[in-house]
Amino acid sequence: MALLTPASPLAAQDASSLKKEMIGQWELATTERSKTCVVTLKSDTTSQGFKLELEPNCPKALPFTKDITAWNIKGLDIVRLQDAAGQPVIDFTEVESGIFEGLRSGEGVYILQNLAAARSLAKSMDQMIGDWSMVRGNGRPICGLTLTNTEASGDNFQVFLKPKCDPAVAAFAPTEWRLDRGQMILTSKSGESWQFEADDNAQWRRVPDTADPLIMLRGQ
Repeated sequence: MALLTPASPLAAQDASSLKKEMIGQWELATTERSKTCVVTLKSDTTSQGFKLELEPNCPKALPFTKDITAWNIKGLDIVRLQDAAGQPVIDFTEVESGIFEGLRSGEGVYILQNLAAARSLAKSMDQMIGDWSMVRGNGRPICGLTLTNTEASGDNFQVFLKPKCDPAVAAFAPTEWRLDRGQMILTSKSGESWQFEADDNAQWRRVPDTADPLIMLRGQ
């Protein structure tokens, strides 16, 4: 009998709220955003769910999208992009506000993100490209770095150290960087990583903070 019990009002309200939040334009992309597709989720109903529109280039960029004909909310928090039979092509769950992750077996993880936020992130990435200085809290420069938009592994990009770096930085020897949930992350060949959080647009401070902080400055 428990299986026949109607969903609680709270559960229905959660699903209804999520549906309202999803109406609009979204970017569907690989994790490193090398392949993207704009999806417009609509409130109009179909026999299997709700209507959507895919940008014309979507099937070329992401071949699996050719099977997507509608979208729906499943359970409390699953956003489903589905085929004409109502079967899931990919299911997404929210990992942080406005960002959803979905897994396709044998392919990997895809991101569904509010289009305006995704384009803002792309702009942020562009603003990061170029020369940086790593300095101590007293302002003493200890290393120069160049962040590039050349793809490395996964969702990382290449970073190059300039000559005459402090021994601690030279030993770390970062080779890749990325932006991840508001942090700048530098990663070495061995997999060690340093995280920096923005104080402002031109200054990023290593976290966790220390008595002798490490700061990244633009173009010094």
